[in-house]
Amino acid sequence: MSQDHISIDEQARAILRGNDRGGYTVPTAGLYPYQWNWDSAFAAWGFAQFDIDRAWAELETLFAGQWPSGMVPHILFHKPDPGYFPGPDVWGAQDKGTTPSSGISQPPVAASFARAVYEKDPAAGEPRLRALFTRMVDWHRWFMDWRSDGGAIFITHPWEAGRDNAPDWDEAMAAIDPVGVGEYTRRDTSHVDPAMRPTKEDYDRYIWLVQRGRRLDWDDAALAKDRPFMVADPTMTFILLRANRDLAALADLLGEDRGEIDSWTARLEAGAARLKGEDGVFDAINLTTGHHTGNVSCASFLCWYAGLESDVMLDELRQAFDASPYPIPSHKVGTEIFNPKRYWRGPTWAIINALIGRGLAEMGHKPEAEKLRLLTRELIARHGFAEYFNPLNGDPAGGGTFTWTAAVWLAWASPSAEAS
Repeated sequence: MSQDHISIDEQARAILRGNDRGGYTVPTAGLYPYQWNWDSAFAAWGFAQFDIDRAWAELETLFAGQWPSGMVPHILFHKPDPGYFPGPDVWGAQDKGTTPSSGISQPPVAASFARAVYEKDPAAGEPRLRALFTRMVDWHRWFMDWRSDGGAIFITHPWEAGRDNAPDWDEAMAAIDPVGVGEYTRRDTSHVDPAMRPTKEDYDRYIWLVQRGRRLDWDDAALAKDRPFMVADPTMTFILLRANRDLAALADLLGEDRGEIDSWTARLEAGAARLKGEDGVFDAINLTTGHHTGNVSCASFLCWYAGLESDVMLDELRQAFDASPYPIPSHKVGTEIFNPKRYWRGPTWAIINALIGRGLAEMGHKPEAEKLRLLTRELIARHGFAEYFNPLNGDPAGGGTFTWTAAVWLAWASPSAEAS
């Protein structure tokens, strides 16, 4: 490493403190000025390494924005910021919860990180965990009611997966004609090189889907009729399956009934099996056409995090290690679609590496888990706390001083985390 890890630990803590807006963190100033759902859960994991009270506050603020349906939005607009698009006026969901928000959700890592925060200090965490438990159950129930197709969890907007412009969505997105979307001004490309961001063609379709949701008042039943975009997603399916296992463990800790949670786990396991294509790779399915996408993405490797074994994916993992100095690329190196710096079409994300690494270790693949941890450690130590990185040379990309990269360093990648 280019720096002593203790000094990097302090830099990471300073990023979390610097992005703190009083009970919630922003991913990074400017580019992302609000509270994002799964970013926030990662932030709690990072705060738990040095400030347990602040870690719980992060999760509590996130769930304070939960809708009566159980859905937890992917963005909570706590304070106006005219520099961001699309803001609350575009989403039109200001009256759905206690905080103006978007109308879609994001990968539900919260239960897993609530468990991790609790385990850092069970005595302090028990009452706060108990207060959040029913809210987490309600959110998981919402997924099972409104985002499950035979147990495979699907997304209704690319932003819902957190992997905004992944090749997994290309076929389904191409079928959308964004007629009438109108003129708008993006703000992301004023903060970041446009070559690192989704294209204008992608964005037109993103906004068209937002406008459809607004017209239907974000009503789940209305939105479920004739969905224009519906893709079963490894990110969502594997993360919810893992979170559900953690939620069941929390039910045991709190003396709560876990019967309904266990029934969801069985359904999710069946749904996860559907994501395995003929080649044995876990990939997305366009539920409109029934086509597997055939893509090896970083989400494909979340199978171990969900508790599912795969020899095929172990072979793909070794290929990913061989193909890039800084794995795991978000799309397979060497394919025609691979782009090393455009968002989810090639770059490496420390957050996904952390989940994959935890899953590998838990499933007994200790050498692979440790290799991934050490490579991620070197990546951050050499290239900083970027949003994501070029897997071929480590160049930082996207936003800088990024909350979730700092959190992953503190909780997983740093030698200090390994020793704790």
